[in-house]
Amino acid sequence: MLQNLPPLAPFRPRLLQDMKGYNGEKLARDMGAGATVGIVALPLAMAFAIASGLKPEAGLWTAIIAGFIISALGGTSVQIGGPAGAFIVIVYGIVERYGVANLLIATASAGVLLFLLGLFRLGTLVRYVPVSVVIGFTNGIAVLIGLSQLRDWLGLDIAKLPADFFNQIGAIAGHLHSFNPYAFGLGALCIVGLFIWPRLWAVDSQFRRQLDQIDTVSALKATSRLPAPVVALVTLSLLAWALSLPVETIGSRFGGIPQGVPAFELPDFSWETVKLLVTPTLTIALLGAIESLLCARVADQLSDTPKHDPNQELMAQGVANFVVPFFGGMPATGTIARTVTNIRSGAASPVAGMVHAATLAAVVLIAAPLAAHIPLAVLAGVLVFVAWNMGEWREFGRLRHFSNHYRLMMVSTFLVTIIFDLTVAVELGLVLAVVLFVRRQSEIFRAEVISRNEHQVTFRLYGSLFFGAVSKIDPIVTEVEKSAGAVNVMLDATQMISLDTTGLDALVQLHKAVEKRGGHLGMVGLNPQPRSLIERSGFAARLHTCQ
Repeated sequence: MLQNLPPLAPFRPRLLQDMKGYNGEKLARDMGAGATVGIVALPLAMAFAIASGLKPEAGLWTAIIAGFIISALGGTSVQIGGPAGAFIVIVYGIVERYGVANLLIATASAGVLLFLLGLFRLGTLVRYVPVSVVIGFTNGIAVLIGLSQLRDWLGLDIAKLPADFFNQIGAIAGHLHSFNPYAFGLGALCIVGLFIWPRLWAVDSQFRRQLDQIDTVSALKATSRLPAPVVALVTLSLLAWALSLPVETIGSRFGGIPQGVPAFELPDFSWETVKLLVTPTLTIALLGAIESLLCARVADQLSDTPKHDPNQELMAQGVANFVVPFFGGMPATGTIARTVTNIRSGAASPVAGMVHAATLAAVVLIAAPLAAHIPLAVLAGVLVFVAWNMGEWREFGRLRHFSNHYRLMMVSTFLVTIIFDLTVAVELGLVLAVVLFVRRQSEIFRAEVISRNEHQVTFRLYGSLFFGAVSKIDPIVTEVEKSAGAVNVMLDATQMISLDTTGLDALVQLHKAVEKRGGHLGMVGLNPQPRSLIERSGFAARLHTCQ
């Protein structure tokens, strides 16, 4: 029996393939791209961790350790791994309900599950998640990320923000009296700056064209290569420090970032605890698989590198998520924004992702004390901007162009993600997708009369006769039962593409009804799949005609 099982996926990191023919030109490209992405990852990693209810160093070292492992062992050439905005809501809820220690156990368990998904070649199953469900939960997560940042953006005095949607709104509304205009101003300047900076330096911008005519501003032009989040982080932190603005910073809330490598620690593991963490584990694994493979597909479209290996990518994600918790990290996955930055910066191989991790590690080890001066309102501004770009808001405007089935799946997934949680939303979306698919396929199947005389009625079957369409056979049975005498029924199956066991049972009942009236049932034009099932079941021998 074991011989009939499909072979396990081979463990072949893309790095080994890309090292063939690797040269100095590719190394230079990877070094430049990796350094750029490492700088971009700095503010995002801290912001994601803080928004998830963790210390900033948890996000930084997740980006470093997981980012290196995912690039070194993954199935793509240019994807960047690390903490992602999509995990904020999930991680915050787990920390709120189970605590940080149990988050680490759930993350490590999810890593094992992800590795097994890749090992058993189940990476392609993620593609079965309908795009309407993906858009629905992505937009829902974006709304929740934006809502979770209002506390720091508005400078509200809320000791602990609740995890669920309605309680968050209540807590924010109940503390509006503590509104801090300085924090709000910093956050607003951050968002405006993130929006303007790339447009300011666009090739076709008026500002850029005017600078190109001046020879003495080469240093100013060089700043165009700096990522917008880094520019916002540095300038606004200096502004808050110089003016001594009364705003909360990383130092005032967390005491700064330790300047050193985190210690290896084993979580307090027990099987009883693992049993309680089944839902969080499945949620992390599901979201990690979906996000990483969606990101890999985006990378395939934007890059001329070989297409990704989904199973190898899941195994790498599994290793990374298993290792990171032992250093106090958080869940990691593929990150679209940093991957796109990597591609546009000229990355040629997974070496760029490894350089990104090394760059980030160097910055953390050298400049960690400076992070204490970063205002939390600025990081909130970064995340609000990330949430806005993360959501596919135009899809709501395009809903009128799609079917009611598509609208129902997308809107229901969106609302359930916000009101309940991602796991319930994805489960509901998949159930709706299956139900609506069954309904649509059942509507396609039909049985039409193509000839009739006093001795025989011939029906032509179209589509798939499966459990969702068997009711379309009932009118034929009813007609046979109402006939005054014997009637022969011939089924033309040339247009019937498939048949399942429930459909076969419906044909058996039709055969009984025809024989009871003294007639005969025959089938002609059988395609390979229906013929195979009919013959294997022995039903072919009972038919008067079977061709």
